[in-house]
This record gives sequence, C-alpha cells and structure tokens, in this order.
Amino acid sequence: MKSLREGRSGIVSLSQKDHWDLRFQTGGEIADYSACDHFSPKEADMVDRFAQFAVVAAREAVIQSGIEWTPELRENAAIVTGSCIGGQATEDQGFHDVYKMGKPRVHPMTIPKTMANAGASAVSLEFGITGPAFTIATACSSSAHAIGQAFTMLRSGMADFALTGGSEAPFSFGLLKAWEAMRVVSPTICRPFSKDRNGMILGEGAAMLTLETLDHALARGAKPIAEIVGFGMSADAHHITQPSAEGAAKAVRMALKDARISPEQVGYVNAHGTGTTVNDSTETRALKLAFGDYASKLAISSTKAMHGHTLGAAGAIESTAAILALAHNFIPPTINFSEPDPECDLDCVPNTARDASFEYAISNSFAFGGLNAVLAYRRL
Repeated sequence: MKSLREGRSGIVSLSQKDHWDLRFQTGGEIADYSACDHFSPKEADMVDRFAQFAVVAAREAVIQSGIEWTPELRENAAIVTGSCIGGQATEDQGFHDVYKMGKPRVHPMTIPKTMANAGASAVSLEFGITGPAFTIATACSSSAHAIGQAFTMLRSGMADFALTGGSEAPFSFGLLKAWEAMRVVSPTICRPFSKDRNGMILGEGAAMLTLETLDHALARGAKPIAEIVGFGMSADAHHITQPSAEGAAKAVRMALKDARISPEQVGYVNAHGTGTTVNDSTETRALKLAFGDYASKLAISSTKAMHGHTLGAAGAIESTAAILALAHNFIPPTINFSEPDPECDLDCVPNTARDASFEYAISNSFAFGGLNAVLAYRRL
C-alpha cells in the first residue's frame, strides 16, 4: 500500500533484454522472484510461473483473512480465477525446444503447466478445496469477470466462501514479440491520460481476494476490508481490438445499478487506463456517458503506470488498489503524467496521491474482443 500511495513505479529493465531483440526494454517484471522461496523443487517444476503467483497470492490472502479450514468449509468454498494466456512461458519453452533446438520431446508436464486453469487447480490442491473451481479467460477483463462471478455465486448461496482473482506471467520471448507486432507497447514509459502517451507497459503478477457473505464473516469474528456491492458486464459488438465508449459505459451503468447507487455516490474510479492513445480517450468518453455532468467531479486514476498492464490479472490487482484506497482514505495517483489532453479532460489525479474519504469506488476492466467488466466496492 505504501508504494501505491507514494506513486512508486515497479517498472524495471527486463532481465533478459540483452538476449531479446525487442522494440521495448522495460516491464513490470518481478525480477527477484525465486520459485524455490515458495515451493519445493519438485513442486516448482510442476507448476508454471503464472500459477505459482496465484498460489503465493492465495496464501497471503488466506493468512490475512484469518480463515480456519474445516471439512465443511472446504466443501462449500469456491475458487474462481482469471488468466488470459495461462502458462505462456512453458509453452514458449516447448516450442523453442522442438522447433529451434530439435529436441525429440518436451517437458512431460507441458500440457498441465500451460492450461489456463492451472492456477485455480494449484490453489485447490494447496488448500484442499473441493467446491466449484474454474478459470475465466476474457483477455484483460479475465480476473474482473472472475471476481464478479465469485460475488454472484456467494450472493446466490452457491458458495459460502471464495478465493478469487487472477495471475499472469507474460514475459516470454514469443509472446513479447506478438505484443511488439501490435505496436501498443511503449518503447519509453507509460503515461495514462497524458497527451504525449505512447502505449502501455506489460506487467506480471497476481492478486487474490477472499470473499464471504457478511453473516459468514461476522460469525467467525472477521473484520472485512470492504464490501463488493455491484458487478456489471457488457460486450461492445464493435471491433476485435478497438474499444467502444458505449459498450464500456453500459458496463459501468450496470455495475452502479447492481450496487443500487447513483453516479454521484462514487468517489473514485480505478480506470482501465492503459496509456494507449485510443483506450484512454475512449474511456474518458465512456465515463462521461455513464456519469453525465458528474464526470467532471470524478477522481479517476490508472495504476498501470506503476505496475504495468498485467493482462488477465489486471482486474484483480486494480480492484485491490481500489479497495486499499477505500479503506485508507486516499486516491492513488496516475504517475508519469506530463501534459493535459483535451480528449482526456477528467481529473486523473496526476503524479501525487490525494487524501480523500469516500464510500464507493469502481474498478474498470475493458478487454480486446470488446468484453467489459466493472466492479463496485463500498467502504466498511
């Protein structure tokens, strides 16, 4: 939380940049991560980096929640994760071994390591959870959809408790070359909503949340951090990569409707804010459509400039930022901002965090394919 409030960037020089011929050389890479600090050598060899992140984050969430596992809880707990690329590093290594090195075989666990649900499955094994467990893959909205689905399951009575969030590890050469070809990754720095913005920065990581009904939390003496109160989804039906302001605005309106709150009750929007020319101006228009005249009074920010665009994990990581902001009375900054853009003329809290007390916040996630997910949270 301290880094979030201080606007401290986690963007670093890529560890293998000297071996990779890329237009960009930086990312939100967890450079000091060692699997052996968290898993036995045998366990680490069986689980891809992205799934390891999911387990490590889930362990932290469980410890913080103070949950005590019982046979009944394990049967009635759900796991819903999001990832849009799965075990990309394992897949890339397999292709390298076969096509470049001419090896006759690949790692025997290649298939289970690459599957997108490897994170959910690893979390299930970690805690012995036998309730519903699955993964959602909706590109950059994956973990926002996952949290929303877990929320829906608890509200319907399908589960009493849920571990939900997302994880991603995109730093493999083949995938980075694919992103390079799209020309949306900045060769310099990510500047969301700034007129001189020139693209996003990729990131890796995970965030996992523990969700439970209020009755369940109070019965065990827990103190919730925040309440999830609304979830909105929409499809643009517009373009495979170009966003739609109308589609995004619909998801925002649906989240507010589900939360039964008015636009004027929202104190902070954690924006999707990728730092690309098209996304940021489109999101600005979407917020104006959803909030009307009140949009000019909204405080919005994009934390992607600090941690990078973590793809399928973005919704979970950015929901965590919104929750921390709610609980600790501040609005995270949009760092690296240098020049106002008339097409992004909302209050993006440039460069410096702001002390503020507010009751509701929303987190936006908008994905390629025109798939949108918005989550609404309330301070407790």
